[in-house]
Amino acid sequence: MASGSILVTGGAGYIGSHVVGQLGEAGEQVVVLDNLSTGFRSAVLHGELVIGETGDKELVDRIIREHDIDTILHFAAHTIVPESVENPLKYYGNNTCSSRNLLECADRAGIKHFIFSSTAAVYGIPESGAADENSATAPINPYGSSKLMTEWMLRDLSLATDMTHVALRYFNVAGSDPECRIGQSTPNATLLTKVACEAAVGIRDKVYIFGTDYDTPDGTGLRDYIHVDDLARAHLDALGYLRDGGESTTLNCGYGHGYSVRDVLAAVEKANGESLDIIESPRRAGDPPILIAVADRIQEVLGWQPQHDDLDFIVRTSLAWEKRLLDKPAD
Repeated sequence: MASGSILVTGGAGYIGSHVVGQLGEAGEQVVVLDNLSTGFRSAVLHGELVIGETGDKELVDRIIREHDIDTILHFAAHTIVPESVENPLKYYGNNTCSSRNLLECADRAGIKHFIFSSTAAVYGIPESGAADENSATAPINPYGSSKLMTEWMLRDLSLATDMTHVALRYFNVAGSDPECRIGQSTPNATLLTKVACEAAVGIRDKVYIFGTDYDTPDGTGLRDYIHVDDLARAHLDALGYLRDGGESTTLNCGYGHGYSVRDVLAAVEKANGESLDIIESPRRAGDPPILIAVADRIQEVLGWQPQHDDLDFIVRTSLAWEKRLLDKPAD
């Protein structure tokens, strides 16, 4: 599969590190750029790690030049939705302005291919609860807006130049490397599966359900959970698609069906063999009752075939990682 070298921004973080691992196993030459604000050295299983900022144009120019980069995979971003509401300029500065600087460097160097880590947050609250790639984009927080702005920049740059790109809109990413080498290590994470598994191993004393009166089968929110290993594979499939001459496109990354908050918590209790201390709380503003991917297109366009569409497997790998972190914290 190897061609030119690949720059992976944010490659020491949760999702980026899983993609770097798969790229390395595929024989790709990888350079990781990460400021380690939420990433970890130990998560970079392949390639060279450069510590620095994605928005540092001089540094990015040098990396591209010295390593003969022809492809960029861009993960570096702030990702906490409530924080984006409290501190929007932080998110527009890092997620949008730094991406703009990165794209300037890519344009100057004649980068061939660009794969962008986007989000289902660009859809806001779809009326039907399901979103396909043609659904209206109406983000309800600065996180989603900051990502959508980068999608727009990518679209316009690809129209103006020979660069091609794939923007992947993630739904709810969960799970960890099946071999338990890397996983979600960020402190104070807000992802439900990680929060519940932290409670299972004693890092948290309770788990909160925000909203039990939604118009869903059990009253709690429904989300499309995708295993991080399958998501990582989608990036390699996107890379192969672009190298084979594929046109720029935007694709949803999900399984096309949902699990409720109660489903996830029950799966964690089953995997751990113990009950969780669960607190039922009122709804949070802006939480959609249902957010599910219409995910046919990614399979049609990329030939992507998920391997881990199983809530119990997702939870088992998440729990195994939390137990490993108790013995050996990430560094």
